[in-house]
Parts: sequence; C-alpha cells; structure tokens
Amino acid sequence: METPLFSIITVCFNAAGCIGRTVKSVREQLFADYEYIIIDGASSDGTLEIVKNSGVRCDRVVSEPDSGIYDAMNKGIGIARGEYLIFLNAGDSFFADDTLLKAAGMIKAGAPDILYGDTAITDLNGDFIAMRRLRPPKELRFDSFRMGMTVCHQAFWVRRKIAPPYDLAFKYSADYDWCVRILKRSPRPVCMNSGMTLVNYLSGGTTEKNHRASLRERYAVMCREYGKASTMMLHLWFAARTAFSKTAALLHGRKAAV
Repeated sequence: METPLFSIITVCFNAAGCIGRTVKSVREQLFADYEYIIIDGASSDGTLEIVKNSGVRCDRVVSEPDSGIYDAMNKGIGIARGEYLIFLNAGDSFFADDTLLKAAGMIKAGAPDILYGDTAITDLNGDFIAMRRLRPPKELRFDSFRMGMTVCHQAFWVRRKIAPPYDLAFKYSADYDWCVRILKRSPRPVCMNSGMTLVNYLSGGTTEKNHRASLRERYAVMCREYGKASTMMLHLWFAARTAFSKTAALLHGRKAAV
C-alpha cells in the first residue's frame, strides 16, 4: 500500500452546523494524493450522515466517545499513514481548491519537516472576517513561539515521523505545546514558509471559548520552555502594552466626542 503525501484529519463532535463546509473543501481539492480521516466523538446530531452524503472520499471514519479534542487528535495520529499531518477540524477549510496542489509542489522541491503558512478567519457562514492577527514569520524557529501561537495549528503541517502525541494534561493549549515541542525537540527540523494562506479557521473554537484557561496553560508551557523569569517579564510587557492601547483608545474617544 502506497504512502499518501498528506493525512488530513478532521476531529468533530455534533458538528452538523459546520462539518459540510470542511468536507466540501477536502472534496474539491485538485490534488488527490491524500488520505482523509474523520475522528468523531459519537455525534448524535447527524454529523456523520452529512459526511456520508457529501461525496467526499473518507479513508477512515472513527466514531466513538473520547476524552476531548486532543485525545481525538491522538487517535488520528495513531492511524495516519501519510507523510505529513494536516489537522482540519469541523468548520475549518482549505483556503482554495489548489491549496494541496501548490503545497505538494513545494514539499517535493524542498522536503521540509514543517510546511507552514497564513490563516484567514471566517464566521459560521464561512464568510471572511479578517486575516489572523499573528502572521507567520519569514523563518520559523523554536523562539518564534515565545510570543504566543505564531502560526495557527491548522496551518502548521508536520512530517508525521517527527510528530509526538498531544499532551493530554493540557485541555485547551495542547496544540501550542505540541508545536513548541516539535520545534525544540525534533532533530533539526527544516521549516518552509509556503508564502500562502493555507486554511480558513472558524472563529469561536474551543480555545477561544476558554480563553483564560488557555492563556494559563500557554503560560505554563512558556515558563517550562523559555524560562520563568523571561516569561514573566514578557507578560508584564504584554500587560503594559494592553493598558497603553486601552488608554490611547479612551483618550481618542474623548477627543472625538469634543
């Protein structure tokens, strides 16, 4: 059995309202050297019926209870056969129908361990809201994540052989921890900036809904990987910058009112 270039993994649970957009974007890809894996948490709202009737080619569908999104992602990694992992969760989609085609050309030319790119933010209707605030750096290194989730998880495509399982001790930021560990502990990872917008990311996901808890977990990862003192100083700077921005906005509002 030949190894596909990409393993596209969609994790979902009761996602009937948005799964259609995701599977449609997979079905419409102009590049076919991939396997498509769906890890469903035993949905009861018709999610799998939508997938079945969509016409998308599913290589593996697992539907059973899990311990959360990262447990489901680990299941996907465990059965994936492709050279590169792509996590495209319910509501997310590829940016264009030629996204995989262009990415495959870059991979074949450069053979990176990690291919990364930009992310567009969309609403529940799939309409564009804005580009993601944190834009991918020209060169991605371990230190790049010192300022936070520099590259969106869905736009961080990793060679499967260097991808560890997600740490289930983190409920909301295991993806951040995963990216940092790959960049730090993998044997000299070669990162390639695609220069493209790779995915549309659905606004309002699990991490956004649990923003404070997610930030606490990211802080713990930062302290572990980048040092407690430097992380504390950086967050003091974050706080000062936020306070300055709010004050400036307030003063601007008062001047406008006058």
